[in-house]
Amino acid sequence: MRYLPLSAENREDMLARIGVAAIDDLFADAPRDALLTSTLDLPSRKSELEVERRLSALAARNVAASAVPFFVGAGAYKHHVPATVDHLIQRSEFLTSYTPYQPEISQGTLQVLFEFQTQVANLTGMEVANASMYDGSTGTAEAILMAHRVTRRRKALVSGGLHPHYAATARTLSDMAEDEMRILPPDPLAEEDLIGALDDSLSCVVVQSPDVFGNPRDLRPLAEACRAKGVLLIAVVTEALSLGLIESPGAMGADIVVGEGQSIGNGLNFGGPYLGLFAAREKYLRQMPGRLCGQTVDANGRRGFVLTLSTREQHIRREKATSNICTNSGLCALAFSIHLSLLGETGLKQLALINHANAVALAEALDKVPGAKVLNSAFFNEFTLRVQGSAADLVERMAARGVLAGVPVSRLLPGAGLDDLLLVASSEVNTDEDRAAFLAALQAEVRA
Repeated sequence: MRYLPLSAENREDMLARIGVAAIDDLFADAPRDALLTSTLDLPSRKSELEVERRLSALAARNVAASAVPFFVGAGAYKHHVPATVDHLIQRSEFLTSYTPYQPEISQGTLQVLFEFQTQVANLTGMEVANASMYDGSTGTAEAILMAHRVTRRRKALVSGGLHPHYAATARTLSDMAEDEMRILPPDPLAEEDLIGALDDSLSCVVVQSPDVFGNPRDLRPLAEACRAKGVLLIAVVTEALSLGLIESPGAMGADIVVGEGQSIGNGLNFGGPYLGLFAAREKYLRQMPGRLCGQTVDANGRRGFVLTLSTREQHIRREKATSNICTNSGLCALAFSIHLSLLGETGLKQLALINHANAVALAEALDKVPGAKVLNSAFFNEFTLRVQGSAADLVERMAARGVLAGVPVSRLLPGAGLDDLLLVASSEVNTDEDRAAFLAALQAEVRA
């Protein structure tokens, strides 16, 4: 017997109440080319057992990240996560916790968020941090909206080195708000003139470091130029571990720092959930989006923690809210905080040095292969390799040889004329044998 929760009359009543003629009108803001024009080519019905068999067969076609030498990065990085992290985050007190609106019963969760904020502020070199965003891309989009509120301007300049997915997310929010965004062309060599592109109409400049092509950026000259124009500098970090080795964006003059915290304490997890980092100068505190945890004392003078400056839509009128993101990545933030606590400052620096050394060793070896050239003059644990022909085709052929060689730039920037570029990442999980396998497979492809 079929279960139909709504009748045709029910649907008509709901459509009439919200003022649209048909269900398709609800998707008027979605790009036309993103909408399906017909149903998917899927069976109309299968039993549960048949579905499990079908999905298992599809999953078996994947190559697990731990099964072969793995050099894929481009914003999501494979790092070792200590067993302690997974053990602690699965404690029922954390795994089942809900939004800590009632501080009298949520002190443990609130303290974790407070300590997380402290760690993020220290890492980024900023004065305040929130209790996380969904991920780095939504954090970037929210930072741009925040800059608009602070400066009362509605135009953003985006570096050509920003991860394309981050730029696309920011573009979606800006288009909905009818704001202006200028995205510079892709910049594999980090040669763009951001200072020359500044003008008094901008609210912010968005720069990633290391950028999507692996180039670290010196933000000091740009930060000084931005201050002279009243423009906020938003620094983006997609590889949080790099902050253990590279000078923090805050120390270089950034006004807002956002990033992806996945690489500390969180696995690849098939693409999520991930963890958005968000920090800023204290003078912008009241314009920060998301959740903020503060330290206080109770009636008896004992140390305690509360949610504070709650300017999300759940607490005030929607049109006055600094953000319409109604949650955070609390469990991922806990994993981040536990892992970082286990490492400590010394451990974080050592881990970052190992990552850099591994990437340098691989880059030096690959750069000697005929037809291959490393484009970066400096990098952390990821670099851009120019190859002969299509990098996407090379990745497929390398996979057939048992090596996951990286991310072709054409996958991130289709049609940009960068089809011969490959993003290669090497972290602490890669061994000498892994790098030797990469080198051997690439040499075999050159000879083939």
